[in-house]
Amino acid sequence: MPTSPRQIIAALCLMGLSLCAHAQTLRIVSESWAPYVYEEQGTVKGLDYETTQIVLQRLGVEAEWQFLPWKRCLAAIEQGQADAILDIFRTPEREISIIYPDEPMSQIEFVLFYASARPYPFSQLEDLQGLKVGVSAGYWYANRAFRESDLFIREPAPSHIANFGKLLRERVDLVINDKRGGLFLAQQMGIQNDIGHHPLVISRDLLYLGLRRNAGLEAFAQRFSNELRRFKGEPGYAALSARYTR
Repeated sequence: MPTSPRQIIAALCLMGLSLCAHAQTLRIVSESWAPYVYEEQGTVKGLDYETTQIVLQRLGVEAEWQFLPWKRCLAAIEQGQADAILDIFRTPEREISIIYPDEPMSQIEFVLFYASARPYPFSQLEDLQGLKVGVSAGYWYANRAFRESDLFIREPAPSHIANFGKLLRERVDLVINDKRGGLFLAQQMGIQNDIGHHPLVISRDLLYLGLRRNAGLEAFAQRFSNELRRFKGEPGYAALSARYTR
């Protein structure tokens, strides 16, 4: 009996799903961003890293990890040198080359950190007039007014550690970072008494495991999303999240 085009397509989809689940090693890139994904004494850990590993293990997929500066992570995805990028924001421009599972890894809140000796009272963007704010190179901030304002200078740094170092050396006046990530990093650096943060949230956003488009990972994206959502409803995820909250 002749095979219809629909049957051929279905067979190819099942083949791709099988390859993804049982043979393919997923090449994942990310930038170190504690407490979501980072290295400590040669061991990779973090809320989103460990969550991803658990979900991939349940799906029968192995991962090969590489840590790079954020701009190089983005280039690796676009140039086909990586299959996935952990903890990326979702934007219309990025959806051209990246598939986003429906379920995000984490939700974050960007706030402004200051040196305790120089708090710079802040309640609105106009209060930043003439200041220099440390930002992360290649990062996209959901608050358009913050992204585009000419009231203040946005100065990029190659890492979150570098940003806090510049803050304490008075090379920038403020630093924008995720609240949970900034507090966790400050404790790691032993500077938790030297910095604080303003309560006003500049922007909220979601972090995803982005998958390279045109790599046959569409079906895998859905499977990953479903399993991630299932794991988030379990006590194990609650315990993992609590471990990385300072």
